[in-house]
Amino acid sequence: MVAQGGWLHEEEAGGRAEQLGLIVGAAAVGALLVLAVVAVAVICVRKHGAGGRDPEYSDKHGQYLIGHGTKLYIDPFTYEDPNEAVREFAKEIDVSYVKIEEVIGAGEFGEVCRGRLKVPGKKESCVAIKTLKGGYTERQRREFLSEASIMGQFEHPNIIRLEGVVTSSTPVMILTEFMENGALDSFLRLNEGQFAPIQLVGMLRGIASGMRYLAEMSYVHRDLAARNILVNCNLVCKVSDFGLSRFLEENSSDPTYTSSLGP
Repeated sequence: MVAQGGWLHEEEAGGRAEQLGLIVGAAAVGALLVLAVVAVAVICVRKHGAGGRDPEYSDKHGQYLIGHGTKLYIDPFTYEDPNEAVREFAKEIDVSYVKIEEVIGAGEFGEVCRGRLKVPGKKESCVAIKTLKGGYTERQRREFLSEASIMGQFEHPNIIRLEGVVTSSTPVMILTEFMENGALDSFLRLNEGQFAPIQLVGMLRGIASGMRYLAEMSYVHRDLAARNILVNCNLVCKVSDFGLSRFLEENSSDPTYTSSLGP
């Protein structure tokens, strides 16, 4: 009986030792896994800090960059010399490359024309040309060119594209891509009932895409309206009229206005 009891004690002791070994082993594996996770996290943080800090931040004129290198909009009026903003964001075009064909409207600062742009080495293109009327003040010139400084920061298929500016001769000009079908409001009235729902949804989707891009750039348009959406020959809609946002900001007590291009 004593011998049998001794065997039982030995078996129990062996089982406990085996269980203890399993517990210790599991704890060791868990500790190694935790250490591995922590090590990977530290490496990722250091790599991100070393490789991503400079591309994501720049203190030039308060410019901050966010996700995937997308930069934020910079207000040209924050420059001590607004002409510097024009030089930075808008390409100067030699006036000899520009040919005005006809006047198609009028804006706050002057006429709006259709014309041709032929830069040596590039294909000739049709452009819309905003001109600054004579007798302007320096402030009017600055406000006129501020629109180019704004547009020149954007690059999106649903935002009107800036081709460049002419500032070294008279008249001062802003050149943009030409949108054959003009403003969305008048275009829809002229073609009422001629588009399938899917076409209209596609146009709305383009506008929404452009506005989302502006929001990601931290730019507030302040006057999204059908009259400020231009339509090209492929029914692509593009957000335009970036000169008005400043006007509304400085005259917030009375945001109403009239447009000579409207009906």
